Amino acid sequence: MLDNIEAIRKRLHRALERASRPKDSCQIIAVTKTYDSLIVDEARNHGMAHFGENKVQEAMGKFADAENRPSNEKLHLIGPLQSNKARQALQHFDFIHSVDRPKLVTALARIRDEEGRCPKLFIQVNTGEEAQKAGVMPADLNQLVDQARSLSLPVAGLMCIPPANQAPAPHFAWLSQRAKSLDLRELSMGMSSDYEAAAELGATYVRVGSALFGQRA
Repeated sequence: MLDNIEAIRKRLHRALERASRPKDSCQIIAVTKTYDSLIVDEARNHGMAHFGENKVQEAMGKFADAENRPSNEKLHLIGPLQSNKARQALQHFDFIHSVDRPKLVTALARIRDEEGRCPKLFIQVNTGEEAQKAGVMPADLNQLVDQARSLSLPVAGLMCIPPANQAPAPHFAWLSQRAKSLDLRELSMGMSSDYEAAAELGATYVRVGSALFGQRA
C-alpha cells in the first residue's frame, strides 16, 4: 500500500531543494482519516511518525492519548473542531490545525488551565473566503491571533485549504507572507495534489492522504 512513500519523499525533497530549504524543514503528515488501524501500522513500519485525523472520535479509536503514545509519534487534528470536543482534543492531540474563531480560543484556554496541557495550535485561515468552508476570514486573522496570544496559547502557525477551483500557489504565498508578518514560523498547507508547491512556498507540514494510501472508498 505504501510502496510509493519513498517517491513522495523524493518529490518533497526536490521541491525543498528548489526553494533552497533543508530536507528536514517540512514534515509529511500521513492523513489516516477513514483508514483503519492496519493502515496506520503499515505507515509506522515505513517510518511515518506524524498522523492526521479529521474527527476527534475517530482518532480516539485508532490512537492512544498523548500521554500513552510513543514520544516520537505526533497526532494532528486537521478537521474542524467543535467547542464541545475541545477537551478531548486537548487530551489526545499534539497539534490542532483548525482553530478559527474566538469562542474556540476561549474554550481552549479554559480547558488548558484545567488540564495543564495544550497542543500546538494553528490558526486556520479561509483564504478563499468561501462561505461553506471553515477558517477565520483574512480580515479577522490578526485579531484572532492577538486573542490567542493574550491568553498565552501556543500558537505555532497558520493553516489553509485553498479553493478547489483555484490555483493553490497564490494562497500558499499569501499565507506564508501573513505568517511572517505575525512572527509565526509554522505553515500547514498542501495536500496530495499540491504538496510540492506548498513546500516551495514555505510549508513546514504537508497533509498527504490519498497519495500515500490510495483513494478512499
